[in-house]
Amino acid sequence: MSATTPRCRIRELLPTLYLGRFPTGPKNSLTDVGGVLVHVQSIHEAPNESHGPVNTGVTTILPRREFFGKACYAGIFRLNGSGELTGSHWIEETGLLHSPIILTNSFSVGAAYQGIYEYCIPRHKAPGGEIDWFMLPVVGETFDGFLNDIGALKVTPAHIVHGMENVSDAPVPEGNTGGGTGMICHWFKGGTGSSSRVVPGPNGTSYTVGVLVQANYGRMQDLRIGGAPVGRLYVEEQEKKADKERAEDVAAIQAHKDKKDGSIIIILATDAPLHPLQLQRLAKRCTMGLARVGGNAHNPSGDIFLAFSTANEIPVQHEVDRWEPTPLNVQVLDDHSINGLFEATADATEEAIYNALCMGETMTGVRGKTVEALPLEKVKEYMQKYL
Repeated sequence: MSATTPRCRIRELLPTLYLGRFPTGPKNSLTDVGGVLVHVQSIHEAPNESHGPVNTGVTTILPRREFFGKACYAGIFRLNGSGELTGSHWIEETGLLHSPIILTNSFSVGAAYQGIYEYCIPRHKAPGGEIDWFMLPVVGETFDGFLNDIGALKVTPAHIVHGMENVSDAPVPEGNTGGGTGMICHWFKGGTGSSSRVVPGPNGTSYTVGVLVQANYGRMQDLRIGGAPVGRLYVEEQEKKADKERAEDVAAIQAHKDKKDGSIIIILATDAPLHPLQLQRLAKRCTMGLARVGGNAHNPSGDIFLAFSTANEIPVQHEVDRWEPTPLNVQVLDDHSINGLFEATADATEEAIYNALCMGETMTGVRGKTVEALPLEKVKEYMQKYL
């Protein structure tokens, strides 16, 4: 395999790698969950007198097109809390998600928050201009300041409006895309990754679990693929080569990550009918997939996971007697029957991180420092004795 191996997903790179017993959806992506829509925007600008290199972006996820009036049940798990997910208090209070989910860099949370309102206000204000509804936008972030001049504040509310207007159910573009554009994973170029699993149900039914990650965490020597110590093998090989230029870049990344390891945001969608506590339990199982790849949730990493279900449509923004208790008809799975969904969550999370790494491309950022893409030819070489 040559050094010019094109970027590809983990299944293309290592066709015999075991990634769990459940099949993927047809796109092997978050958008395999019916009704879930995604858009990614990457923002690049060369350095000039006013700012350094810009390598950042926005990932837009609509849990359903009618998110404004039809909420999804949702649950959150915080593995380590040095990060932001706005609207999380309301989700934990009610178990309801009725907002888009925007993922971006740490300094662009405000622009993303405003952008959601700029999209919703003209579409939902009363004829006289009155705003008589309630919605807390959901925005997650990871820090891309090594590869992006994060202080340039290049994400604007207009990017958010554009993303919400152009979402689709196409497979999620991975690697240096969307909010993951400038992110680093295990000291290689990280970013956006996605995967899905289909779990059989009774009488020929099935349920889909889809995962999207914004991966910006981890140390090189901790990286494992299928249990193999790929990161450690690479570090040992580079030390023997004594590549001075590469060593300087790696040392700079290490110094940067020693101050703040980075973060991972994981968004999980499913069409399985789950209530909020069950979704919290699914979100917790994302940790299993993260740990398999080598995540340790170092302090102060921000590792925050959100799971939602599209199965039930919970009315919000509607007229109801606030003092007369009114039942809703919803369907939920038996708690004793959801082990397959737990397993699918861990497997899809693991594969989504691999895809972020395998699809990430070498990038040069602030002060001319370069983060290399995961060397796919080396990965295949190392894995020969493990597969």
